[in-house]
Amino acid sequence: MAILDLIVFAAALALAAASPGPSVIALVARTLVRGRDGAAPLVAGIVLGDMVWLAAAALGLAALAAALGSLFVIVRLAAAAYLVYLAWKLWTASGRIGEAVQIRETDSRLGLFLTGLGMTLGNPKAMAFYLALLPTIVDLDHLSMLGFAELCGIIAAVLTLVMGGYVVLAHRARHLVGSVAGVRLINRACGTAMAGAAVLVATK
Repeated sequence: MAILDLIVFAAALALAAASPGPSVIALVARTLVRGRDGAAPLVAGIVLGDMVWLAAAALGLAALAAALGSLFVIVRLAAAAYLVYLAWKLWTASGRIGEAVQIRETDSRLGLFLTGLGMTLGNPKAMAFYLALLPTIVDLDHLSMLGFAELCGIIAAVLTLVMGGYVVLAHRARHLVGSVAGVRLINRACGTAMAGAAVLVATK
């Protein structure tokens, strides 16, 4: 693909990814309480979800995506349910370091990965970007396998950088409060944000 087309695609994707949405809210909320551990599988699920939408757009599967609307609803609700589960764990945590470690160890990396995937597959913004906006940026009728691989590489790089930036900022912010009461307050604030993200995922 032409370098200019790749740059335009990367810029549009970065702007879309950086705008706060359910994925960003869930990632930041979890990082504030749990740190960077577990962020990677969540981000990996988000990246794979974007690649799935790219493949759908490249293969002209917009009609199929519409026909499978009920399936995407199920995927979206499953992701929302897992976010509610994480929110509940945050609200019930006491704020003690020992308990925080125990909760972190019980978090399922597969569950986090599937949550990231489900949030992206059920996100109307991602669907609109790849099925509606992408054809205006990339000539999908003449997209080769190499071009597809280049776009996938950009998706992986851009989303990892954008989401990684949110993780770094949230990870630094979590060290500002060290008391049990402060940690409990952060837990519950992030639990509320996580539940809010679950509502956004379930109702969009």
